[in-house]
Amino acid sequence: MDKYIEIENYNAIAELIVPGHIFRHYAFQNIEFGREAICCRFSDCIFFGCTMPEEVRRCLDEDCYFFPKMNVPYNMFRASLYSPAELYRGFDAKAPDSYSSCFDARVYAHYMNKGKQAGDIAETFARTMHDHSISDALYDMLSLYDERSIVAVMGGHALLRTDATYRSVVIMGKHLTERGALMVTGGGPGAMEATHLGAWLAGRPDAVVDESLALLVSSPSYKDAGWLSSAFEVMERFPRVGEYRSIGIPTWFYGHEPATPFATHIAKYFDNSIREDGLLAIAKGGVIYSPGSAGTMQEIFQDAAQNHYLTCGYASPMVFFGSEYWTRRFPVYSMLTSLHCKGCYKNLLLSLTDNPDEAVDTIMNFVTSNEL
Repeated sequence: MDKYIEIENYNAIAELIVPGHIFRHYAFQNIEFGREAICCRFSDCIFFGCTMPEEVRRCLDEDCYFFPKMNVPYNMFRASLYSPAELYRGFDAKAPDSYSSCFDARVYAHYMNKGKQAGDIAETFARTMHDHSISDALYDMLSLYDERSIVAVMGGHALLRTDATYRSVVIMGKHLTERGALMVTGGGPGAMEATHLGAWLAGRPDAVVDESLALLVSSPSYKDAGWLSSAFEVMERFPRVGEYRSIGIPTWFYGHEPATPFATHIAKYFDNSIREDGLLAIAKGGVIYSPGSAGTMQEIFQDAAQNHYLTCGYASPMVFFGSEYWTRRFPVYSMLTSLHCKGCYKNLLLSLTDNPDEAVDTIMNFVTSNEL
């Protein structure tokens, strides 16, 4: 059967609200119907978070499904990804303590109050519907891009803004964005933030990177009170140029780590497992691994298995940035190379470098290649 026709704006159907019209096989999301719709009928339709007068409800055939909004502090049926302005609505960059009153913090407080593994079936249903809506909006946006232009950077959330690796990741994010990649990360601080900062500065001279870092060094860690305020200061000082975008994919499961506002679009989830698996699945242009700990290690082996089994149809590059880190401190690269040579892993496209430009070239050579 054909896919449901998705309607997310009333204007998209306004001209169809005429006597005798039958809406068949539609999915309506957050639509506020007026009494004028009483002249129509609805068959095999789904209504997510819609409102309508009772007399219009009587125009729905029995094969329609109606999912009303629930009493939760978030929209269960979003039609789009979050923007930084929406996520941080209520935050005043001049008053860092105001974070506790912003939308993001209020949702996190509600999430923790109900429990990460909520026992309330109404709450788990609401979260599931929210995350489904986020995935739907995410894939709507990704459909605008060639799948091999979607590139991820993985790395530690604890990476300080003052660390040389942070600057390198900014440069990689900037240059990849300028060459047509859509950068995606877990959307948090550290290496993730650095990636989105680079994407945010795309289209400007590289010298602006150091000017931006000079504004951030006063709050090097996400645990510092001025971390979020200084990010907004950079954004105000250096507004985005052109239509460069990036997507952060954070989760309230790690809600104590604020999402970076440098990501132009934010797909924030409740369920961390959906978020982690989805992030690696969409990065078909490859993944750059900057230094990280347990979470990054998990992502590496998850990505390796995905490439081994060609889960997404073909293997993508796994670029390890930081040779000393990945061969001595955490010798993951050395182990994967050995296992690949022995045939334990197949289809791995492994590379190791300390040079940001080399990492960018490795990714872009794959992105622009016609070979799979």
